[in-house]
Amino acid sequence: MELLINFPFLASLAAIFFAQFVKVPITFFVTKKIDWSLLTSTGGMPSSHSAAVTALATGVAMETGADSPIFAVSAIFAIITMFDATGVRRQAGEQAIVLNQLVNDFNKFVEDAKDWQQKPEQQKRKQLKELLGHKPIEVFFGGLTGIALTLLLDLIFR
Repeated sequence: MELLINFPFLASLAAIFFAQFVKVPITFFVTKKIDWSLLTSTGGMPSSHSAAVTALATGVAMETGADSPIFAVSAIFAIITMFDATGVRRQAGEQAIVLNQLVNDFNKFVEDAKDWQQKPEQQKRKQLKELLGHKPIEVFFGGLTGIALTLLLDLIFR
């Protein structure tokens, strides 16, 4: 039950939920379309991964001090996570875009050759997930979100 009063843990969870939720109005502001699927999807602005790990590191620093070994662990964890979000995961998303285009081109060819378009929608392929990773700006604002939210939660609840 101590986990339920663990400030870094709760701040990190709050940062995830906040970052996921705020993606909907941000996307609406940009596209004028409401997309509720963003609540549970990866990618987008701000990065909930970055918000979570920076909230965790900030909360740990506030609890144990910036000179503590556990802060060092959480800070390195945050750096690796944010690097991965902009590196490996982003490249996987870029590859998914290319693969989806190849599949679309192939399907167009098949469509011309056969009566593929008349098949039920369930038999058609599902697109690969293209929003696996984050742009550096998304990771940056996710990190700022985590830090700011943790400081705000500290002011409110402690």
